[in-house]
Amino acid sequence: MFTPVIPQGAAKPIAPYVQGSKVGDVVYVAGTLPIGQDGESLHVGDVKAQTRYVIEQVISVVQAAGGSIDDIVYNAIFLKRREDYAAFNEVYAAYFGANPPARYCIICDLVREEFLVEIAATAHLTPAP
Repeated sequence: MFTPVIPQGAAKPIAPYVQGSKVGDVVYVAGTLPIGQDGESLHVGDVKAQTRYVIEQVISVVQAAGGSIDDIVYNAIFLKRREDYAAFNEVYAAYFGANPPARYCIICDLVREEFLVEIAATAHLTPAP
């Protein structure tokens, strides 16, 4: 059994899923895309802006489960274009640079033509002192 994690103000998913699932002290964040409140694609053509938006949405799920960015231990990254890899990493390092979690990155098509980045994450919540 898991507890669904849906941050306040989260965009409605475009498929049958919840933004996060919490099992014990572990939070699984669904593949997160640059989708706005009304299902619109955000920051079309701008991988840096899409990356910032997606990371902020991932963090919001972890926070809604009671954690923080420091609890994220694993990221699965999907990029549409290989040429965006350096720009993606620049933004990613601003969030995770000092002590980055494990990750992998795949270059692939995403569910909409205008999506350039998708991130799924796993967080292990640190117990409160």
